[in-house]
Amino acid sequence: MLRHSLRGRQAVLTVLGFVAGLLAAGATVAVAAADFDHPGVGTDVLAAVYLLWTVGWLFAPILAGGGDETLRPEHFALLPVTPRQLAGGLLGAAFVGVPAIVTALAFCGLVVHASGVRVLVAVVAVPLQLGFVVLLSRVLAAALWAVLRSRRGRDLGILLTAVAGMSGFLVQAVVRALGPGLVSGDAPVLSAVLRWAPSGWGTVAVTGSWPTAVAALAGLVAANVALLALWGVLLVRRTTRVAATTEPTRRRAFGGRLPATPVGAVIGKELRTWTRDPRRRVALLSTVLIGVIIAVGPMLSGDGGPSPYAGIALVTFGCLLAGNLYGLDGSALWHTLVAPGAERADVRGRQVAWLLLVGPVTALFVLVLPGFSEPGAYPWVLALAPALLGGGAGVVALLSVFAAYPMPDQRASPFAAGRNPGVLRLVQQLGIALLLAVVALPPVAVVFVGRAAGVPAVSWLGMPVGLAVGGALFWWWGALAGRRLASRGPEVLAQVGKPV
Repeated sequence: MLRHSLRGRQAVLTVLGFVAGLLAAGATVAVAAADFDHPGVGTDVLAAVYLLWTVGWLFAPILAGGGDETLRPEHFALLPVTPRQLAGGLLGAAFVGVPAIVTALAFCGLVVHASGVRVLVAVVAVPLQLGFVVLLSRVLAAALWAVLRSRRGRDLGILLTAVAGMSGFLVQAVVRALGPGLVSGDAPVLSAVLRWAPSGWGTVAVTGSWPTAVAALAGLVAANVALLALWGVLLVRRTTRVAATTEPTRRRAFGGRLPATPVGAVIGKELRTWTRDPRRRVALLSTVLIGVIIAVGPMLSGDGGPSPYAGIALVTFGCLLAGNLYGLDGSALWHTLVAPGAERADVRGRQVAWLLLVGPVTALFVLVLPGFSEPGAYPWVLALAPALLGGGAGVVALLSVFAAYPMPDQRASPFAAGRNPGVLRLVQQLGIALLLAVVALPPVAVVFVGRAAGVPAVSWLGMPVGLAVGGALFWWWGALAGRRLASRGPEVLAQVGKPV
């Protein structure tokens, strides 16, 4: 399947990802070969780098779109294979691809770091360490899938993922406080933690005493066997139990508060879909939690009060995570296409629904946070927020029509992005960021001129300019998306309705 997919754009993106991975692996090998002033520091630093690789295998698939769902355990549910055989086969398939290859090259730093006969120990430790990180990643993904079987479990999984994202600020604080001591050899506690964590057992095996080396290798073997058995149990649960995609919910009377028009009907449908579809709930809750993380990040790192620009970041991430609305709908788009003249109303309704969900939280952040940390930021945020909200609603509609791609169905992990490669997602998100930057230019220019001239009244004119820019782009880009959907609707349906 990998060989057949390496064509055209997919091949280019795979090569780009491989080059980026090679650079990271090369940096790791360079750390393994570096000489430090104090003995043992090289081993500690290498163990810290391998801890980062392990953490990357744990959280990067989830944060970047759910990992590789090309081969699902459900595909083999009817085959006469035991859980151990299924886990072993999927483990073998996990080593096929760019991530496993570049990680194996990075772990070859153990061979470079070893000396003398310990090179043979490193040759044994490399595959064991690689198997450990791959198995740990798969077990975490399987456990998360088990948690996400219900709506409440999905929300819990999203919160846990957000907590993992917030831990980056704690890691940053720890690195600032303990990093210099680690390099100078004055952090014995941190050194012990890095060496005796499972991610550091490979470095301990190639640098410690012979009994320690044997114990570290035995520990890796035992950990791999235990993880493989646990993965088999989780795979049985996944292939024999039906995941709950819906649960009884209290009916919300959206229709009573919305106009009795086609646009009002679409708004009500979209609001219900955002609260019920697990994939959209992931995007919505992740947007809010990212805003909270950015707001409290300076407080956690000791840099003062909450960030006054968290509301602006929230709008930006709301656009990045909602730029594929028709891909989330999939083949259900045909309901819109067979209704004469429904395309433009559908686009407008989706724009308004997105504004109703993101706008109130953004307004709360924009009006409250600058007062706690930097009141002088009010002209900036009050000018940028309406421009980005209106322009963002237009960008979401525009990208959902012009750059739609298929998504997995609800039975897959709500974090999964299907076969759409991470590099392509990055290119699309860069396009959204560039469009939002264009949107922000007029109000930012007005505020900047007012500040430079020392005339506060001119700075406050940025707010009406932002409102005008946001309203104009909301209408213009929404009209472009509506015309595109009306004229090229079957082509968009063919694109988003592909099986993933």
